Amino acid sequence: MNLRRLFPLTLTTTLLAACAFAADDYKPGPDSQPQPNVPKGEVLKFSFENSKVFPGTVRDYWVYVPAQYTGEKPACLYVGQDGVQYNAPVVFDNLIAKKEMPVTIGVFVMHGRVKAPNEAATLDRFNRSFEYDSVSGDYARFLVEELLPDAGTRKTTDGRPVRLSRDPNDRGIGGASSGAICAFTAAWERPDAFRRVFSAVGTYVGLRGGDRYPTLIRKFEPKPIRVFLQDGSNDLNIYGGDWWMANQTMERALAFAGCEVAHVWGEGGHNGKHATAIFPDAMRWLWKDWPAPVKAGTSSNATLQAILVPGEDWQLAAEGFKSTTGPTANAKGEVFFNGPPVGDANSKTHRIALDGKVSVFIADSKRGDGQAFGPDGRLYAVAGGAEQVVAYDADGKATVIADGFRGNDLIVRHDGLVYVTESGSEAKPSKVWLIKPGGQKRAVDTGLKFANGIALSPDQSLLYVDDYRSHWVYSYQIAPDGSLKFKQRYFWLHVHDTADDSGADGMAVDREGRLYVTTRMGIQVCDQAGRVNAILPTPNGRVSAVCFGGADGDTLFAACGDRIFKRKLKVKGALPWAAPVKPGKPRL
Repeated sequence: MNLRRLFPLTLTTTLLAACAFAADDYKPGPDSQPQPNVPKGEVLKFSFENSKVFPGTVRDYWVYVPAQYTGEKPACLYVGQDGVQYNAPVVFDNLIAKKEMPVTIGVFVMHGRVKAPNEAATLDRFNRSFEYDSVSGDYARFLVEELLPDAGTRKTTDGRPVRLSRDPNDRGIGGASSGAICAFTAAWERPDAFRRVFSAVGTYVGLRGGDRYPTLIRKFEPKPIRVFLQDGSNDLNIYGGDWWMANQTMERALAFAGCEVAHVWGEGGHNGKHATAIFPDAMRWLWKDWPAPVKAGTSSNATLQAILVPGEDWQLAAEGFKSTTGPTANAKGEVFFNGPPVGDANSKTHRIALDGKVSVFIADSKRGDGQAFGPDGRLYAVAGGAEQVVAYDADGKATVIADGFRGNDLIVRHDGLVYVTESGSEAKPSKVWLIKPGGQKRAVDTGLKFANGIALSPDQSLLYVDDYRSHWVYSYQIAPDGSLKFKQRYFWLHVHDTADDSGADGMAVDREGRLYVTTRMGIQVCDQAGRVNAILPTPNGRVSAVCFGGADGDTLFAACGDRIFKRKLKVKGALPWAAPVKPGKPRL
C-alpha cells in the first residue's frame, strides 16, 4: 500500500509512520506529552445552565488558557465537543511554544442534559444526539450567543480576562463521532463564526440527517471552511450507516466542492486512539498559514460553473426597509420591488434604476406581494387588501384587471394571459387563477397546500407553481385556451432541518431553462428535469423572491428581508412578458 497516496503531502512523516501500525495500535507522539521548558497553560472548569436554545439543560465546560496569553488582545479559539480530548491542553502548550499554531484559548464543552425531577426514580434527558447529530444551526447559535459569551466573562486565576476573537478565521472547532458532525455543522451553518474543523470518526450517517451532507456540499456554492477528517476501516457499520464509507464520501464531496480538506485514514475502530495520535499534526494543518484567511475554493459543480461569474459576489442594491418582496424588471432592466420603509406603515413600490439609484414609483397601502410587468409595459400587481389584481401605467394610475379573490403572486405571459396564485386558508382552498386580456377570470387549478411563487418556462409552454408548505414545485402544460393540464409534482426541493417544508416562494427562470426557487435553504437552482443542481445562499440568510434585471438581463436581484441584493451571472433571464425562447434539451 502506498501510504503517501492516502495522506496529504502537508502532513508529517511521523503521521505516516503512526498510520502504518496495526488496527488501533496508535501511539501519541512527543507533541502529545509534556515537554521540559515548555510553558504550561491553565485549565479552568465552569458550568452553564441558562440556555434558551436548549432550555433546561446543564453542562460543564473547561477553558484552557495558554501561558503566552496576556489578555491584552483577543486570542484565537478552538471549541472541542465532549469535553477535553486528545490531550489537547498539552498539545496546545507544545505547538504554541513552537509557534506552529497561534496563541489559542480552548473551550471544551460537554453536551447538555436535563436533570431528572427524581434521580432515584427517573432518568436525566441526555441531549448529546439531539445537540450534536442535528444538521441545523441551533448548536452553533448556542455557542455563539450563549456559551462563548459566558466563557468571555471568566478570568484566569491570576486575573487575566478571557477574550475570544470574533474573527471566524481565528476560530476552529472539532470533535469525535457525533461531536465531529456537530463541529462540521457549526462551521457549515455559520462560516461567519467558525472556519477550521477537526473531525474524528465523524457520524455523517442517517441518525438525524447527516447522510445528506455529501449531496448538499456538492450543490452549495463553496463556503470558506478548512476540514481535517480522520477515520478507520474498522469504524461502525450499524443501522444508521457505514461510518468508514460515509467519511470517505464526505472527503470526496468536500474536494469536489473546492473546500480545503485533508484526511488520514487508518484501520482503527470507533474510538479516539488514532485521533489522539494525529491531533498535533491536524492542528498544524488547520492553523497553517495563519493569519492568512481561509478562503472558499472553486467547485467542480457544472451548474455553478455555468452560472456564476468568478470573483462576482452579492452586492447590496437597496436597504432601509422593514421588508422587501416581489422584485420584477421592466424592458429597460430597471427593477421594481415592494417594501415599507423603516418608520412608514405603508408598502410602496420602489424602482432601482440602471445607475443603482432607488426611488419611489408608487405609494399604495393596499399593495400585496406579487407584481410583474406585462407586454403592454404596465406593472401588474395583486392588491391583497382589496382582493384585486390591478395594472399601473407609467404615471402610477391603477386599472382594476380582476377582483373577487386575494392574490399572492402573479405572472404575465407575452400574449397578455395573467396567472395568479391564491394561497387560500383553512376555509378557502388554494387556487391558481387565469385572467384573460378581456378581464375574464377563472380558477384553473386547486389542491395545493399553499400556492405561492409562479413562473413560466422560457418557451412559455409550461407554468410552474411552488407549494410553500411542501417540497414541491408543480409543473403544468398550458393549453391553447390558457387552461392547465398534465399537473405534476415535478421539481423536488431540499428542506432545511429545522423546517417541515421548503418555504418555497418567488421564482425566476433563465433562458437555458433553469428554475431559481427561493427557499429557507437559499436559492435552489433546478434543471429542466426537476432536479436541484445548485444552491446559492444569500448574504443575510434570507430570501423570498428573485428576478433577472439589469441592462443586459444578466443580474439576479433577490429580496432578502429588509434588503435587496444583486449579483451578476453568466446567464440571462427569460422574461415572461417578452417573446418566448426555446431552450436546449435537458441533460438526462
